[in-house]
Amino acid sequence: MDGEVPGPQSSPMETFENLVRAEFAPKNTYLNTASNALLPARAVTALAEAARIRTEGGPLDQVYADVEACRAAYARLAGVPVERVAAGSTVALHTALIAASLPPGAEVLTVEGDFTSVLNPFHTRGDLKVRAVPLERLADSVRPGTALAAVSAAQSADGRIADLPALREAARAHGARTYVDFSQGAGWLPVEADAFDYSVSVSHKWLLGPHGAAFLVVPEDFGDLTPVQAGWAAGEEPWNSCYGPVTELARSARRFDSSPALFTYAGLRASLELLEEVGVDAVRAHALALADRFRAGLASLGRTPVPSPGSPIVSVPGLGRLQPELAEAGLQVSNRAGCLRASFHLYNTVADVDRLLDALSA
Repeated sequence: MDGEVPGPQSSPMETFENLVRAEFAPKNTYLNTASNALLPARAVTALAEAARIRTEGGPLDQVYADVEACRAAYARLAGVPVERVAAGSTVALHTALIAASLPPGAEVLTVEGDFTSVLNPFHTRGDLKVRAVPLERLADSVRPGTALAAVSAAQSADGRIADLPALREAARAHGARTYVDFSQGAGWLPVEADAFDYSVSVSHKWLLGPHGAAFLVVPEDFGDLTPVQAGWAAGEEPWNSCYGPVTELARSARRFDSSPALFTYAGLRASLELLEEVGVDAVRAHALALADRFRAGLASLGRTPVPSPGSPIVSVPGLGRLQPELAEAGLQVSNRAGCLRASFHLYNTVADVDRLLDALSA
């Protein structure tokens, strides 16, 4: 109306904080996203609604639609067409699919101490040459004859970030394919999946979703992958592929799908919508500021974490043994490889960081 004075406008920070308060209500100091994230309220509501439909015998059409909505949301986050995204359940199953595509004797370059799901299927093949090197030497270790280089974008144990641009260039120079696990990065780290042959992420860490979903990005030509695990969900017309051999595989990466855990995708759709509202850049800035505050506080206590600049995961050698007593005090962290691992997301605060530092100084 004419003459009406506009009310005060919320700042971006106030909008961020209000949204977080509306979605998260932890009962403790939760610093363990690298294991699994807190679920936002809207995801819990979506899970309850899916359970209600199932309980009452209602049609599951909307819940099946959630799978495609999640696929599309992850494609936007990864910066690739949705036709290149397969939906599955675990990193290990996707790694096994890639391992199955390699010829006998192929060399697979990996990182020492990387997460098992990125590594083990290459070892269990039994006829591949798997070579492990320190993370810092990964790009330099790609050589003629390397068929595939596989690495986590951020290391689970200590948060160290792989030099992915250097790996990409080294792989191109030697004709090697690349496989990157973004499970500890998707949601705060730009994914840029188009820069790699294959990439993968689970749903339950920085993507804020329930357990039970994982996305695989493949090349437009599928990169020599054979859908060895294909079931009815991999058909071009899934509901006409339920009996007998699948007559036509999906023309997209959906040919690599496995039967979806529907409740997971119902909750994940809501979580990914929240993440898009907040923005990966905002999550990154917030989480890294808290991680840097924690590193600075550790220095004042005379503690030196594993160097992981630019990562929201901070691991302190020798303090993993404190995890049980910290849990008793209401501080949720992890014990990984003997280190105390703290990890930060959008729902964490300065007060969370300072409470952990106070507990470590006691």
